[in-house]
Amino acid sequence: MSDLEFEQKRTLSRVEAADQLEALAAALRRGGQAELDLGPGRLTVRIPEELRTEIEVELEDGEIDLEIELSWRPQQADRAADDD
Repeated sequence: MSDLEFEQKRTLSRVEAADQLEALAAALRRGGQAELDLGPGRLTVRIPEELRTEIEVELEDGEIDLEIELSWRPQQADRAADDD
């Protein structure tokens, strides 16, 4: 069981999906504290200098899943914010 979990599933146009990814990319470039607009609300997270990444592409039951996962420990983000 995780301490915090947020999951959002919704249908977006290709352009809306691109906008969401561009906003995430901009937050990653800035680092430090980032606000992510998640439709009904905003999520604020601290992003460190280094992240672990995983990209997975899967074809199953006639559907393609593309998953992009970014992970880090909260302590890393707190140290990065202190350096700003």
